[in-house]
Amino acid sequence: MIEHRPPRWRVQLVRELAGPSFPATTIRASTDVAQAFTFLRDRDREEFWIAAVDQRHAIIGTHQASVGSLSASLVHPREILKPLVLASAAACILVHNHPSGDPTPSPDDEAITTRLIRACALLGIRVLDHVIVGASHYSFADAGKIPRQDG
Repeated sequence: MIEHRPPRWRVQLVRELAGPSFPATTIRASTDVAQAFTFLRDRDREEFWIAAVDQRHAIIGTHQASVGSLSASLVHPREILKPLVLASAAACILVHNHPSGDPTPSPDDEAITTRLIRACALLGIRVLDHVIVGASHYSFADAGKIPRQDG
């Protein structure tokens, strides 16, 4: 019998040295998120980011999950969940930009938000908000599309 030895893997989170700076404060409102991600306003393509947060809603890490085109960015739940699990995040905030400057969510934005809320819930990670950054910002939580939870 031929012996098969599958590779042994080690999964780890790697801290990158370069990247945007964020306030060291707790995220209390969508305006805090929009301010932390203002760098997305000047991007010419859609970028989808996640902020991993602790139980006190302080950002413990960020991850650029996707870079798309002028009007779309493909996001899959596994690309969102992987860094959140590795960071031991209690919750997350989803953020992306609209290069047009109009932060109004598209039907695709609505659908991916619902899908990501469900996927994160399976692993006990709360989605606190999904903020779209443009000339101003749009918050799914402020619009009542993400249930507010205490604790």
